Amino acid sequence: MKIESITTFGALKKAGYQPQSIKEELRKNLVSKIREGENVFKGIWGYEDSVIPELERAILSRHNINLLGLRGQAKTRLARLMVNLLDEYIPFVEGSEIHDDPFHPISRYAKNLLEEKKDATPISWLAREERFYEKLATPDVTVADLIGDVDPIKAANLKLSYADDRVIHFGMIPRANRCIFVINELPDLQARIQVALFNILQEGDVQIRGFKLRLPLDVQFVFTANPEDYTNRGSIVTPLKDRIGSQILTHYPEDLETAKKITHQEAQLDARQVEQIYVPDLAKELLEQISFEARDSEYVDAKSGVSARMSITAFENLLSTAERRILKTGEKSTTVRLGDFLGVIPSITGKIELVYEGEQEGAGYVAENLLEAAVKTLFPSLFPGISKLERKDAITPYDDLIAWFFEQDGFELLDEEGDGEYQNKLDAVKPLNDLIAEHARDIPKSDHYFLKELLLWGLVAHKKLSKHRFKAGLQFKDLYGSYISGL
Repeated sequence: MKIESITTFGALKKAGYQPQSIKEELRKNLVSKIREGENVFKGIWGYEDSVIPELERAILSRHNINLLGLRGQAKTRLARLMVNLLDEYIPFVEGSEIHDDPFHPISRYAKNLLEEKKDATPISWLAREERFYEKLATPDVTVADLIGDVDPIKAANLKLSYADDRVIHFGMIPRANRCIFVINELPDLQARIQVALFNILQEGDVQIRGFKLRLPLDVQFVFTANPEDYTNRGSIVTPLKDRIGSQILTHYPEDLETAKKITHQEAQLDARQVEQIYVPDLAKELLEQISFEARDSEYVDAKSGVSARMSITAFENLLSTAERRILKTGEKSTTVRLGDFLGVIPSITGKIELVYEGEQEGAGYVAENLLEAAVKTLFPSLFPGISKLERKDAITPYDDLIAWFFEQDGFELLDEEGDGEYQNKLDAVKPLNDLIAEHARDIPKSDHYFLKELLLWGLVAHKKLSKHRFKAGLQFKDLYGSYISGL
């Protein structure tokens, strides 16, 4: 017989059920999973040797936890995954608003029911998935929202004094008894509301409307906070920080491979996009490099951070740009081009906070600048480096290619031209083919056209060619020829 089929307190005792606090429950199940080599925090990449060990140590220590980090660092995701460490079901006194443990009841309702019915007290079961509560801290949150308030209608109906605990309408925290309770963006909570959490975290006292109520709540608190909040919007009051057992610092992905895993996992793509659009691995690397460039950019506010959501939405936009092209051309499939990256600019401009200099330049300019910086960073890993200072008569591997453009009136790649025409144009540039043949031996042939375009963009970034955006696409020219024609 499954234990969750038990319906009375007496049967529960006969079955040998042993009650435990939620922190003990989390600890017990984590110990078991670590011994079995099971990964509790599946889908979290880049934290294997940093954040996750610290989080596991905090759970083993039975601590309340504060996850401190910039936006888009999976803080809330980590808290939600802690649900996997809870038992599948726990028993509570049927009808209790605060999930009273029948072995240790804390509400007047549960105590009276157990005293009246004893072993016949009806038992309900709370599923693991129902034991997660979450609240976004905003300046309008009140003590009544979190802890509770006197309900005058209940007092009138029951003909009770306001000093009687039975007239209380419980807030979110008491209703999360024996559950995980997450408060996101804790510094946004007004200081006087944070003060109301002191005794709940430490002693279990609750004060509502002037009278003190002893409610030894059993709650696993997880707070999330952004360091920016400490200076811009508010702060965590010191006595509250003192009562939080472990503060864990989160961070952004430290390498491109980890960032690619996160984007691939989180991007919401249509099945037809996946089938019809081939994305070269270089395109994925370039996409992630944009975020790395943004985090180091002089135009972007480093304190605000650059969320991992930027890469995710940019990847979705990248595929949609390629999809729109095949819808226009009537082709059945295509490969992502570097020119398609101009379609991700709206994903970038909405995800970065600019400093004064960036505001002066404009969000669109900064986004294009980040794209070109990403190209410039990846370029030396694929082709011979180009030094800033070199003699005018120095021979470089790119001389023939630059000379080819000098002899042309202009080389254009249109946004909505079919793959055949696009490939023919790139194939017609013989020095480009020679460079790819020499330096791209390890790159799959399917990625060569993207690589050719990357080479052109790289030469533009190093001031060897010029690039001009016009209504229908991109035009590449020799740098000096472009200057002279401009005159």
